[in-house]
Amino acid sequence: MKRVAAIDCGTNSIRLLVADVDPATGELRDLDRRMKIVRLGQDVDRTGRLAPEALERTFAACREYAAIIRDLDAQAVRFVATSASRDAQNRDEFVRGVLDILGVEPEVITGDQEAEFSFTGATRELAGDAAAGFEAPYLVVDIGGGSTEFVLGSAGVRAARSVDIGCVRLTERHLAGEDGLSDPPTAEQVAAMVADTDAALDLAAGSVPLTEASTLVGLAGSVTTVAGIALELPEYESAAIHHSRISREKVREISERLLTSTHAERAAIPVMHPGRVDVIGAGALVLLRIMERTGAEEVVVSEHDILDGIAFAAAEG
Repeated sequence: MKRVAAIDCGTNSIRLLVADVDPATGELRDLDRRMKIVRLGQDVDRTGRLAPEALERTFAACREYAAIIRDLDAQAVRFVATSASRDAQNRDEFVRGVLDILGVEPEVITGDQEAEFSFTGATRELAGDAAAGFEAPYLVVDIGGGSTEFVLGSAGVRAARSVDIGCVRLTERHLAGEDGLSDPPTAEQVAAMVADTDAALDLAAGSVPLTEASTLVGLAGSVTTVAGIALELPEYESAAIHHSRISREKVREISERLLTSTHAERAAIPVMHPGRVDVIGAGALVLLRIMERTGAEEVVVSEHDILDGIAFAAAEG
């Protein structure tokens, strides 16, 4: 077993996994797994730049993670950055800050690389559990803050595409105004988010056969939060959410509820992370449109995702 640290820095959150990994057997034992909402992608869609306050929030999280990595004596560290840092004109400032704090340079990966990490992390254990009904091929969808990845495959990746829709990007593009976010959004604003999402699904379908999978696997915070709401959990419980199956009708019900509720009503939901209150409606909507487009009757929710894929890659590297 090799002890590694994996960091996934996305548009909305930055996450850490320190684990003992055996690439030969596919075994991964968590030592520390945590997440902080830093909203690195704040206003990137509008300005094309990472905001100073967003960078400072991210660097503060990096300093916290650096201490954990030292305490647990990880042998290798891999830091992967995704959509927001791909889009930003000043991403060099981000790269320098991370290098100074963690001693490793963040890899600003392509959407295709992101898709492969996500697929590996989400499906390595599913492949050995066909008795549970997790039949290949799998369509893995990773709904992030700034982008969504679609990956189709069985033992490996057959087709992948990253498109620029995500819970933060859609919220800032369609719900933000001079007086703040619409709360709740208007019917016209929801329709605009649907149109953007459907256009992105058209792009994804040009590369990935969206209707050919036997199992739809959903990743990331929007999906796991919807699952926690569907399961009526009194608090966020990863073990209960992992590999839960949520029907399309339940996702539709939750999406409609979130898009017609106020900030206070969403914040009062027991499993809701404070950093997702403003963007969860858009995330749930993206999940619903994906299920409608693919014809999936249910989504299998995975807590193992790109972070686990990064850890496997760190161990193999």
